[in-house]
Amino acid sequence: MTTVPPTAARLLESAPLMAHLATSVDGRPHVAPVWYRYADETVAVVTTGRKLANIRRNPRVALSVQQDEAGQTEWMVTLLGTAEVVDDADETAAARRRINEKYHADPDAHADNTLVRIDIGSATYRTY
Repeated sequence: MTTVPPTAARLLESAPLMAHLATSVDGRPHVAPVWYRYADETVAVVTTGRKLANIRRNPRVALSVQQDEAGQTEWMVTLLGTAEVVDDADETAAARRRINEKYHADPDAHADNTLVRIDIGSATYRTY
C-alpha cells in the first residue's frame, strides 16, 4: 500500500463525483462509471455485472476521478490498486449505505450490488 498525498485524499473525499473504474477482460480494458467512497487509503465501490466478474478474474484495477467546471478540468486523481471482492452481507450493506449517503441516494439503493475494496498501490493527482 502507498500513501495517498493529503491533497489528493481531500479531493477524493470531496464532492460526490463519478469515478471511472478500469478492469481487464481478455487482456483488454473495460471502463465503467461507479460511485465510490474513499477513506483510510482505501476505496470502496459496490458493483455487479461485468465489473465484478472482471475483478474476480483479475483484481488489478485503476480508478480515475475528475472535477470539471463548465467543461474545464479543475483537478484529477488516478489510483492504481488491487481489488478485493468482499462477500460479507453486513459489510456490503454498511458500505452501500455510506456510498449512497455520499451521493444523496436512498440508503437501500443498489441492494443487489457487492462490495469491492481497492487497496491503493499508487496515486497520482493534478490540479489545474
